[in-house]
Amino acid sequence: MNSKLIYGIQQVGVGVENAEEAFKWYASKLGADVPVFDDNNTATYMAKYMGGKPRDKRAILAMNIEGGGGYEIWQYLNRTPAAAVNPIQLGDLGIHHIKIKTRNLQKAFDNLTQKGVHCLSKIVTGPDNQPTFYIQDPYGNILQVKEYDSWHTNKRLDTGGIYACTIGVSDIDASKKLYEDILGYDQEIYDKTGQFEDLQSMPGGQHTFRRVLLGHSKVRKGAFSELFGESQMELIQVMDREPVKIFQDRYWGDLGYIHLCFDIKNMDALVKECEEKGFPFQVLSNDSFDMGDANGHWGYIEDPDGTLIEFVETHKVPVIRKFNWYINLRKRKPTKPLPAWLTNAMAFNRVKFKQ
Repeated sequence: MNSKLIYGIQQVGVGVENAEEAFKWYASKLGADVPVFDDNNTATYMAKYMGGKPRDKRAILAMNIEGGGGYEIWQYLNRTPAAAVNPIQLGDLGIHHIKIKTRNLQKAFDNLTQKGVHCLSKIVTGPDNQPTFYIQDPYGNILQVKEYDSWHTNKRLDTGGIYACTIGVSDIDASKKLYEDILGYDQEIYDKTGQFEDLQSMPGGQHTFRRVLLGHSKVRKGAFSELFGESQMELIQVMDREPVKIFQDRYWGDLGYIHLCFDIKNMDALVKECEEKGFPFQVLSNDSFDMGDANGHWGYIEDPDGTLIEFVETHKVPVIRKFNWYINLRKRKPTKPLPAWLTNAMAFNRVKFKQ
């Protein structure tokens, strides 16, 4: 195979002060209770984004077996992570919030409220005329909850995993060159400008915005594509103020959403394509890099505003850790999805916490 394959959104990185505490919250409140890896190691490749030197860290990749992307919960072990100097405003440059899916919005709203999750809004109407609501984790990160019809399995959880991000950009048309062309979000669901009902509860949400929601016309194929499911990307541009970078004067790994990660196949082809189209890789690991119990080849590019986009070509991942059972993806046909029974078996690794 000579071309890249994008299987879907693997995860969004979340910088926190305490990874164990954050994992417990995402597991017990949002069902992301499968730790794919738990990696205590020194981050070396990302030194250019961490003040120019390696840093000790702990990273837990927490997945929801219902389907969708997970959370790479990331903690510095040898420094205190910094918060944004000024409160983050909607439209600032970077990942502002993530979107998680549910089958029943009202039920999800009621159950999350009962669990003590902070709801930033009531159920409101989005620009696509569909109902939605927003919540906030204990660390100040915003998540949007919405009904979405792309699922891996049905364990009767209130919510599934991540299916989209809302990313603040300075020029939507310039950003489309990456998100549409390279990442394959070539389907325009809406392109609207104005003030929006669903944003009114957000810091800075009263401004005028251009919002473009993108989907992908081609079905993602191969490996974990059915686990991650279909996905979308929302680009948002504030029209009546000057935005700032969310991670201005801070390090990767500091508090907040630190990157968006895609699971892919054929890193060499992707590296070549990104170089040719003006988005060269800023970081690239060696061909076989251990991440706790998992192994892969990964790297980062920047979008036009410096938001970090990660790509991981997964080579090995645990199925049932206590039985030392792993999937070796190097030996599989790239376009063939893993069977559902195999990915469902990862549920044996679920960690249960009391509410």
